[in-house]
Amino acid sequence: MMDIYQENPDTPLRRRFHRRRRYDRKQAGFGGQTKPIFRKKAKTTKKIVLRMECTECKHKKQLPIKRCKHFELGGQKKARGQVIQF
Repeated sequence: MMDIYQENPDTPLRRRFHRRRRYDRKQAGFGGQTKPIFRKKAKTTKKIVLRMECTECKHKKQLPIKRCKHFELGGQKKARGQVIQF
C-alpha cells in the first residue's frame, strides 16, 4: 500500500490552542497588528513524500521525491520528444 504523506497541521492541538489564546490577548485593545504577517513565500512547490507500508509486517517507510507541481502515481512515462495527451 502506498499513499502520499502530508503532515496534519492540527497536531498537537493543545499547543496550537494555547498559542492562539496568547495571540488573541496580545491583539486585543489598541495598537493594531502586533505580529508580522509573512508575505514573501519563496517556494512554489512542495516536496513529494511517498509513505510506503509493508503488507506483511506493517512497517512504514517514507521516501522523499523531488519537488514538483503535479504528481501522478503510476502514470504514463514520457519518451524523448513526446508529449503526453490526456
